[in-house]
Amino acid sequence: MKALIIDDERMARQELRRLLAAYAGIEIAGEARTGEEALDLISRLEPDVLFLDIRMPGMNGFDLLQRLDDVPQVIFTTAYDEYALKAFEVSALDYLVKPVAPARLAAAVAKLSPCTVRSRLERVFVKDGERCWLVPVTDILLLESEGNYTRLHFANQRPLIPRSLAALHERLDPAVFFRAGRRHIVNLKWVDRVESGIAGNLLITLRGGTTVEMSRRQSARFREALSL
Repeated sequence: MKALIIDDERMARQELRRLLAAYAGIEIAGEARTGEEALDLISRLEPDVLFLDIRMPGMNGFDLLQRLDDVPQVIFTTAYDEYALKAFEVSALDYLVKPVAPARLAAAVAKLSPCTVRSRLERVFVKDGERCWLVPVTDILLLESEGNYTRLHFANQRPLIPRSLAALHERLDPAVFFRAGRRHIVNLKWVDRVESGIAGNLLITLRGGTTVEMSRRQSARFREALSL
């Protein structure tokens, strides 16, 4: 499992590297002092987990996550405990206060999932005002295009993210997500029922009551795929 340490303090990076040396399954692929350095390393190294400080020069840890197309597993490491609630709101695996206690690090490492090939989009970081989420894509029932932005529907939330529907579509698992038309992608696992529309197309109703009208072309592909 490849890990990236992101912290502006050299001594903190060295101490965390020393502590992680006890874990044979974790390879320290690199270190970054700033969010900008981290963005470059993440794109090149594709780490499975980030050990991420929050207060750093320039962009902070939350700002960094917002810039990522696909977010690895995250363990926050910081000298401040005031961000703990926000960290868990974005589904961080753990929140370690520096100096990091070996026992707390062991508990955090135990939560890591085995590394997988990350060709598909797995998680999306969403920031809407002061609220943040790290959303597993399987929890997203609908993606809706609004120009160069996309509105995500999950857990009664409807935030916008600064990414186009086309860009997201390329990274989604086609066995789970279906392009219903120009503006919508639906998560097939959240489909409640499918009905015929008056124009010969299909209407998809998702769990929770949201209805999406499928284009005629995509309706034909949907029928073919599901043998309807």
